[in-house]
Amino acid sequence: MRLESNPIPMKERSTMVWLQYGNIDVQDGALVLIDKDGVRTQIPVGGLACLMLEPGTRITHGAVALAASVGCLIQWVGEGGVRLYSAGQPGGSRSDRLLYQAKLALDDDLRLKVIRAMYKFRFREEPPAKRSIEQLRGIEGVRVRNLYKILAQEHGVEWGRRDYDPDDFANQDPINRCLSVATHCLYGLCEAAILAAGYAPAIGFLHTGKPLSFVYDIADLFKFESVVPIAFKVVATNKGEPERETRIYCRNSFRKHNLLERIIPTIEEMLAAGGVTIPKAHEEAMPIAIPNKEQTGDAGHRA
Repeated sequence: MRLESNPIPMKERSTMVWLQYGNIDVQDGALVLIDKDGVRTQIPVGGLACLMLEPGTRITHGAVALAASVGCLIQWVGEGGVRLYSAGQPGGSRSDRLLYQAKLALDDDLRLKVIRAMYKFRFREEPPAKRSIEQLRGIEGVRVRNLYKILAQEHGVEWGRRDYDPDDFANQDPINRCLSVATHCLYGLCEAAILAAGYAPAIGFLHTGKPLSFVYDIADLFKFESVVPIAFKVVATNKGEPERETRIYCRNSFRKHNLLERIIPTIEEMLAAGGVTIPKAHEEAMPIAIPNKEQTGDAGHRA
């Protein structure tokens, strides 16, 4: 197996390709996907930032070694990326990205700038001036509770409050169960994007002290335009298996609206609000575009 000595700079790569239903191996120094009929599709792994392996794929040791040698992250995900099960280099493979993220999170002034940018992105308006992080967190909480009430009224769903107890999931009401399922689908997608971009899921800004603090920060930016309405819609219309239907709706929605394409640029936009110059090595390493189906064709994503 031939290993690349000079990997392609990340800024010149396509960002993510999804593979499913096939065996991934190395032939003649190249990564190939072999389907059930024996058809081989070559995967340009050296020109990718990340391979996302969906259910139905198997990968050899040689293929993993080749991807690692050219700096391509491998992630094992559920259908449509709704869950992240494992990743090749959790937390990012380059210290410059992690140091950049940590610098913003550890400085109170810089952290507040990032949080204010997140507030503006989420609510489409400037946050109140001269407010502390705790004050902004409180204002956000009030607005979020109101959004839940509005969605409940729109869909005719009985609503009390957001309640999630992982130790007693089955005894929660249907809407809270579906909201938990939906948000966990979004968390998987956001964690995949954060890892692919080279950041640490644990270094958050509004959320802190949890293994997925930054995942929660980023997921909150998209939650009420994506998965939360899905949960209310499912509960309002489905009487069978609402949790399963919620997962399916989320998966299909992620694909239909290309949500993953928006997450990495949004991460960069939020961090840039801190006003810190991105280290040159970091800038060169960052992916800048995610190909869509028109650019790559379906076969490039799923074979």
